[in-house]
Amino acid sequence: MTDNEANRLVSRVSRYARVGAGVGTSAVRIAGARFFGEGDLQKEGEILAAALGNLKGPLMKVAQMLATIPDVVPAEWAAELARLQANAPPMGRTFVRRRMTAELGPEWLSRFAQFDLEPAHAASLGQVHRATSHAGDPLAVKLQYPDMASAVEADLGQLGVIFSLMQRLRPQINTTKLRIEISERLREELDYARELKHMRLYGQILGGDTTIRIPEALAELSTGRLLTMSWLEGKGLLNYKSADQNIRDQLAETMFRAWWKPFCQFGVIHGDPHLGNYAAFEVDGQVSGVNLLDFGCVRVFPASFVDGVIEHYKGLLHGDRDRVAAAYESWGFEGLSNELIDTLDIWAKFLYGPLLVDRKRKIAEGVSPVEFGRKEAMRVAEGLSKHGSVTMPREFLFMDRAAVGLGAVFLHLDAELNFHRLFQDLIDGFTQDRLHAKQSAALTHAGLEPLQGTS
Repeated sequence: MTDNEANRLVSRVSRYARVGAGVGTSAVRIAGARFFGEGDLQKEGEILAAALGNLKGPLMKVAQMLATIPDVVPAEWAAELARLQANAPPMGRTFVRRRMTAELGPEWLSRFAQFDLEPAHAASLGQVHRATSHAGDPLAVKLQYPDMASAVEADLGQLGVIFSLMQRLRPQINTTKLRIEISERLREELDYARELKHMRLYGQILGGDTTIRIPEALAELSTGRLLTMSWLEGKGLLNYKSADQNIRDQLAETMFRAWWKPFCQFGVIHGDPHLGNYAAFEVDGQVSGVNLLDFGCVRVFPASFVDGVIEHYKGLLHGDRDRVAAAYESWGFEGLSNELIDTLDIWAKFLYGPLLVDRKRKIAEGVSPVEFGRKEAMRVAEGLSKHGSVTMPREFLFMDRAAVGLGAVFLHLDAELNFHRLFQDLIDGFTQDRLHAKQSAALTHAGLEPLQGTS
């Protein structure tokens, strides 16, 4: 065993111990309180959030994902988990020098005209540094924390504990496929070479839209754990909460196209809806568009799944129950009764609601960001408890996560748009074969493997 392998093993064992202790203790406390009839959902959420928040790593990202899916966790848990912030302590200068040397070699600093050893941003898997190329261009250098592969594997190993606890408390949803999906996507986020290809993919899909900017990756200064790209100046979208209505509407419409166009026309979504992954840019002092950032969590769907989404939308739009039922079947739901379809449609109508009305409207009326979707999630929980259990198709994890995150952006901006018209324009002329052809061409151009067939 090499020194590096030994270090990774020690790191993973240490992580297993800390994760297991935090999650395991939380599970025992929650189960014990329930045994003695002292269960309190809000208190349980606080206990679990505290255990996960202290880790400042991949498992915390999992908690945030789960908080967006109705009835996978109780609403009170979701409210606490949603408060978690994915900010890890930054690496110090010495660590940064070591990591950069490991990725680009001992002469790494000479490959930049300037490199700031202090991070500009720090997140759960890595941190971003400002730099300048020899041509004078500003750069963003995303450097992964050491031993993150070990941390991810340790956290995924304990994910079963969390899901087992949730399964006992919420048996109406079988989360087996969601666990597989989370594991695969989280491992992908460690692969910065793949993220570079995702960036190219989005550049291919949205490159003709001057209101959306995608960073340009520099392959010669990137590795599997280092990603160098152009630095895009911008301001967080929340800086515009008090801007004129037309500016807020402009930003919201751009966000709508930036998310729904890749999905409806290429079967691709940007699956991390964190507000830090979007920024508005200005030209000559005027808001001109949105920067899309962080392409670690990108999901590619088969054309048949996208077709199911559009068919479901049309079924709800026209009150066609058979069309709705066929859409659920196409996604892999099995043995759904009419009552279960009605229950699942509570959440579907919440997500689709703004798309079903042909008029300008806000994403929600009189709803705070904290309460967004909570009432519907509770109704879904009640319905499933009464009418039976379902196995959630794995694709829904990031579909729901991204849709809820996008809706929260519209809610924060208090935007007023004709979402129906915007969506109709994007799905006009849709066929599975057309999407598959466009998707395959875009994936190939980006250096990614095309999906086989349309299903």
